[in-house]
This record gives sequence, C-alpha cells and structure tokens, in this order.
Amino acid sequence: MEQQNSNIIAAIDVGTTKIVVLVGRKDENGTIEVIGYGRTESKGVRRGAVLNIEETSRSIRDAVAQAEETSGIKITEAYVGIAGQHIRSERCTQTKNRNLQTETISQADIEFLVSQMRDAPTEMGEEVLHILPQSYTVDDEKDILSPVGMCGKRLSCDFHIVFGKTSAANNLRTCVEQNGIKVKSLILEPLASSTAVLTDDDKELGVALVDIGGGTTDLAIFIDGRIFHTEVIPYGGNTVTNDIKKGCNILERQAEGLKVQFGSAIATADLANKSVTIPGSGGLKPKDITLTNLANIINARMDEIIKTVKHQIEVSGARKDLGAGIVITGGGSMLKNLVQLFAARTGYEIRIGVPNRLIKSKFESVTNMPSNSTSIGLLIMGFDNTLNDGVADNIQFKIEEKNDTETSATEEMDDTTANNVEEKPNKGKAFVKNIWNKTFDFITTVDDKEF
Repeated sequence: MEQQNSNIIAAIDVGTTKIVVLVGRKDENGTIEVIGYGRTESKGVRRGAVLNIEETSRSIRDAVAQAEETSGIKITEAYVGIAGQHIRSERCTQTKNRNLQTETISQADIEFLVSQMRDAPTEMGEEVLHILPQSYTVDDEKDILSPVGMCGKRLSCDFHIVFGKTSAANNLRTCVEQNGIKVKSLILEPLASSTAVLTDDDKELGVALVDIGGGTTDLAIFIDGRIFHTEVIPYGGNTVTNDIKKGCNILERQAEGLKVQFGSAIATADLANKSVTIPGSGGLKPKDITLTNLANIINARMDEIIKTVKHQIEVSGARKDLGAGIVITGGGSMLKNLVQLFAARTGYEIRIGVPNRLIKSKFESVTNMPSNSTSIGLLIMGFDNTLNDGVADNIQFKIEEKNDTETSATEEMDDTTANNVEEKPNKGKAFVKNIWNKTFDFITTVDDKEF
C-alpha cells in the first residue's frame, strides 16, 4: 500500500559508500518504529555530492525496492539527507521593531523573522537549506528561548543559517524524483545524526558530534541546548582506503578489506610481527602487508581529520564549552582504537554514538549500527515537522534508553580482528592464510563494520 498519512514516512540517506532507505511508523504513544529497511552500495557519489545522476538514481532505486518489500509500503515521498563540501553555515541576526511595547509577542512575529532569513544574502549559486533559531532578544533581555507572550517593542533573533549549492541540491533531488519519489525536505546530515545519537543533556552541557562517513566527516556543535556550529570536512573512510591503496600498492577492494578487517587508528605493540598476505593479481606475486605499517597509514589520515575537527572547534569559539566532550558516529567510528586516538589528540571525553535512543526497529541490528545514525535521524526529524521550517522545538517521543550498547560495537570489532590474526613466533611474523575470500564475504554481509 502507499504512504497514506503522517504516521508513516520514509527517509533516504545518499552517502558516498552506501544508500540507506528507511520506512518508519509512529504509533499512538509517539513511539517510532523502523518497519522497512533497504541498503545498497552507492554509485555516482563522491564526497557527498552526486556526480553521476543515472548511477545514483539506480542505486537509490535498489535501496527503495528493498525498503518497500520489507515494509509492504509504496514509497511516494521522503526526507533526504544532504552533505558535501559545498555546505557552509553562518550566524545571522534579524530584528523586528514592533508598533506597541505593550502588545504581546506572537508566533506571527517569530515567523516574520524566519521569513526574512529565507532571503538571507547568499553566494552565487547557493540556496538556504536550514534556518535554525538559537536565541531571542526582547528589548534589553537576551538569551530568551521562547519570547511568545512577552511584551516588548524590539524583537531580534540570532539564527544559524545553513547554505548549500543549488546545483548539488537539485542533482540530489533529481536522483530521488527519477524514482517517482517526492522530496519532502533536504536535511543537513550532521543535524540528522545529532538528532539520533545526542541527548538533551549532551546539548545543554555542550557537545561536538563527529559523523565519519565514507566521503566526508560531518561536524555539529551544540552549546546550551542549541546548535552552535556546523561544518562538512571533505575527508572520510574512502580517503583512508585510498591512502592504503597507494601506500601498499594494492587494489582498492583489497585496501578496503584491509582497513575493515585489520585496520587500527594506532600502531599498538600487539601489532608488531604480524602481517596479512594479499593474493597477487594479473600474474603478480602475493604481497605481505605488516599490520604496523597499515596502522601507520591509517593513523596519518585520521590524525589529519582529528586536527581539522579540533581546529573547527577552536575557530567556532566552543573549545571551553564542550562539557559532554565529543561523540563520534558513522561507519568510520568503528575503526579500532579511534576513540583512544581522538581522546589523546583532543583532550576531550570521547564516546561512540549509537542511534538507539528515540526509535525501535523490527530489524535487529539497524538501530545498533553507527553507520545508520544519519538515516535514523532523518526519520526522527521527518516526524517532527517543526525542525524543518526554521521554528525549532524539542522532540517529544517515547525514549527507550539502551546505553549498554554504546561501546559494544567497538568491542565486537576488536574481537573479530583478534580472531583473524594468527601469530607464528617461530618465524617472527604472523601470516593470515586462506582467509582473503572470507574477508570480502565478511565485508559484504556485515554492514555495521563498513566505513
């Protein structure tokens, strides 16, 4: 059957490495459940931007077909995530001078300020994607969260405005609409991810959400419960894969397999004297890759990403305000020892964010996979329309806390990695034999370890 009411919606996350489509249903108690799930390899996308409309459209079609089959719902409209290095943000202030100081401020006054921001100055070829109020000022009273009902002659609001290239947004819309699906709204992906994994307490204390995807690393900073800064960093898991490919002179698929199965963000002592044998191709001999060398390659790129994140935190002015530290999510957060590297380089408390707080799923692993943070966040934001029209409000859903799974994903990957490396002390090296095909079977079937 087709989508017929606001209790059933769909979300589409078009990433560089994967496309995820979710169908969600909200019951009478306000609980959201994932009832449809589709996931396919992404083609035609690089660093979050569509470069080949036909390939991307076909990838979306495959994921949509899976979600429709598992949910029994024909998808006709969806909330779609957008990211890419073309995204930028600014803080702007808009003011309205009112006729009478004794008149109370109404919702119409708020909507007037928002409408003025829709005409905010943009650079050539840009459009406004999000208008996010941060705080209001009524006459001389500052830092007001909700001025409706107050009296005052001068009303102003500080906004966080997100801009994106119109061409990039239109290409993404075209890919979705070619499959007969109307784009209800384009939602900035780091905002979606933060909705899925951060608590209100995190946002009040001050927190940086770092979503490490395949093509980009997305940053969203919250202070005093409000969005403070957003940034899209043009490096992600694919950049690491490419570094391994070049550093080891191997094929891209072999580099991806090494990263997922044996990669580490830190060259720890236990990796010494261990290596992986890569099968030869095209008549070339097999090649031994030491796990220490692999870790050093990964470490160099992750170090660069972390330094960029740290720099963005500092230039935004939030360095001393992150009481809740940094939460990392996305497929890249699954890399072994990444939490430890983030902590050592930034000095903040670090944890992995899993999107299992505000939603449940009939698919066992969907809400326990950091790589699904964006798609689940899109679904949650889609059910809260106020988050898409510039008038921010708190999300009111039934919360099912599952904090015990927040770090279990990392632990699971550690165990898997350890079980696939055999030490041979007599030879001074550990060679992993007869497992390469199994490795790639593992990569294609266990999605929560892909980044």
